[in-house]
Amino acid sequence: MGTCELCGRQQVETTVHHLLPKEMGGTFGATANLCIPCHKQIHALYTNEEIAARLATLAELRSDEKLASFIKWIRKQPPTKIMKIKKSRERRRK
Repeated sequence: MGTCELCGRQQVETTVHHLLPKEMGGTFGATANLCIPCHKQIHALYTNEEIAARLATLAELRSDEKLASFIKWIRKQPPTKIMKIKKSRERRRK
C-alpha cells in the first residue's frame, strides 16, 4: 500500500508507470507509483505515442484536460473502491 503520485490518494495499491513508455525507449527511465485506476485511465485515454510526445511527466499528466477531470473525481473516492475503466471512444476506434 502506498500513495498515488498522480491523484494523491493514500493507502492504495500502486503500480509502476513508466513516464516514457517502455516501447518508446523508457525501460530504464523515470517512473511514478500510481494507483491502479489512475494508471488504467492514462492508458485508456492515450496511446503510448501520445504519452511519449506530450505526457511524459507527472505535471503534464496532471495538467491534461481529460485526465484532470478524472483526477478531480478519483480524489473523492475511497482507496478501497474498484472502478471499471473503459477506453475512450477515440481510442476504441484506433
